[in-house]
Amino acid sequence: MNRSVLCWLATVSEENVPNVSPKEIFNYYGTDKIIVANIASPQTIRNIKQNKNVCISFIDILVQKGFQIKGKAEIITKTNSEFYKMKKILVKMTEDKFPFETITKITIDQAQPIIAPKYILYPSITETEQIESAKKAYGF
Repeated sequence: MNRSVLCWLATVSEENVPNVSPKEIFNYYGTDKIIVANIASPQTIRNIKQNKNVCISFIDILVQKGFQIKGKAEIITKTNSEFYKMKKILVKMTEDKFPFETITKITIDQAQPIIAPKYILYPSITETEQIESAKKAYGF
């Protein structure tokens, strides 16, 4: 997770309409939780209030490995005793340049690795070779 620039948070509305939204400010919180700053997330917040089931994915774009995590989300407001402790962790990432009034706290139920098909199709490929391949493909 710490090598991912963005994560993708999937939610679903009360009407079962899915929504996937990129998130830039996120971190671990303890051993079984992830916290996400709600910077511009009105649909995500609405959906979580209606349905707490979420899926969040992280991937290192060069190595092309990451994790898919499923769990229950909760919107944390300033009235929650944990808010300022969580905010302190997230503000380090934002340098206090992105204001946020709420935080999404996800309690992990399941985690599974994400791995690019190339590793399966070519089992002898190393991460170093994959990084070089990705750099070429993305023009780095």
